[in-house]
Amino acid sequence: MAIAKYQQYAHLIALDRASKNDSELAAALGSDYTITPDIVVERATEDDLAINASGILVDDSVTTLASLRKKNSSNPLLHASISCKWTIRSDRAQNSRSEALNLMRNRKGHLPHIMVVTAEPAPSRLASIALGTGDIDCVYHFALYELMATVKALGYDDAEDLLNTMVNGKRLKDISDLPLDLAV
Repeated sequence: MAIAKYQQYAHLIALDRASKNDSELAAALGSDYTITPDIVVERATEDDLAINASGILVDDSVTTLASLRKKNSSNPLLHASISCKWTIRSDRAQNSRSEALNLMRNRKGHLPHIMVVTAEPAPSRLASIALGTGDIDCVYHFALYELMATVKALGYDDAEDLLNTMVNGKRLKDISDLPLDLAV
């Protein structure tokens, strides 16, 4: 899906274009590129008939500005942003966090789900993005169960404890959990 499709990004794209043509503006912005997510998930707005299917919830006297109502906007809502990183190099560990903060600062409306998908094998590098301030909702590993079994089999107790901390704290999940988490 093209990011330009979303109204929320229109001003970021305009700034990016303007900064490419104006070195002073580029210097003032402090960056020569715009950080964008790898995958965005949209949610369609709903007709009032669908919202009222099991009983009247909305009409022209209430919820007149709700983003979910199609009559207020036919543009899709940004439901989730997913950053995909095969590995999490120590010098790039914060790129996903920067993507999340960029969305938080520049959004219009509610905060979308912000997730990272990775194949990173090192628990300490997973922790560098999974633990912290909560910018990222959750990190999804493409082979979490296998990673946990391997760390246990090798007797890496510290790494096993770190993985358990992230899993028990709901900061690290297996990729198989992602579709159901997005359904909410």
